Amino acid sequence: MKINKLIVSSVAALALSTVLFADGHATHWGYTGHEGPANWGDLDEKYTMCKLGINQSPINISKDVEIDAVDLKPIAFNYVTGASEVINNGHTIQVNIKEGSSITIDGIEFSLKQFHFHTPSENQIEGKNFPLEAHFVHASKDGQLAVVAVMLEDGVENPLIKQIWKKMPHKGDEKNGCGLSSKQINDFLPKNKDYYRFSGSLTTPPCSEGVRWLVMKNYSTISTAQTKEFSELFHGANNRPVQAIGARKVAE
Repeated sequence: MKINKLIVSSVAALALSTVLFADGHATHWGYTGHEGPANWGDLDEKYTMCKLGINQSPINISKDVEIDAVDLKPIAFNYVTGASEVINNGHTIQVNIKEGSSITIDGIEFSLKQFHFHTPSENQIEGKNFPLEAHFVHASKDGQLAVVAVMLEDGVENPLIKQIWKKMPHKGDEKNGCGLSSKQINDFLPKNKDYYRFSGSLTTPPCSEGVRWLVMKNYSTISTAQTKEFSELFHGANNRPVQAIGARKVAE
């Protein structure tokens, strides 16, 4: 049992460090060619879960998937701190959050560490990709991870995105100060916070599983110009294709 706990703890630590920080010593991966998603599992032995995992993310949430109509308890959002900095980690734009913000789910408090973006969206709803998807990454004290996903659909310019894009570095491994307030971050979330839930993985190497995924049913908006600016910065898409859902169920 002690060995198993140690293994779980080590995997969680690796996953968390990969999600939160760009690791200059890690094997390089990307979204195209030999380093693209289809080959992640072969790039490094630490990434084998990317090809061997059975509960991988993202997924397509659709009527073809078995949906459990359960009475999901509301996510207890407690976003009370603002952003500390915005980072270009070479794969996405990541906004780091000052300590003190959290969500509570399953009676466990998960601290909000950062949020970042993918274009087009990684998760799909009824086979649809959205122009942008935001991932709010949370970690519990024992290293468990929970991700709140917010889809952004074509529409009016998004004020939070506008402020982040003004500050985002245009070169990898660079960072800038970011004065986002907790109110701005809360306003970015949909007012109606109904959600889908499933068990999945990180969507980037090492693709560690056991991640609680909470995908908002309602959307924010983003302008075409804002999506284009992000896409051009990373020279195209930075999304992992949807993965087989297998025996998993989606709760709503």
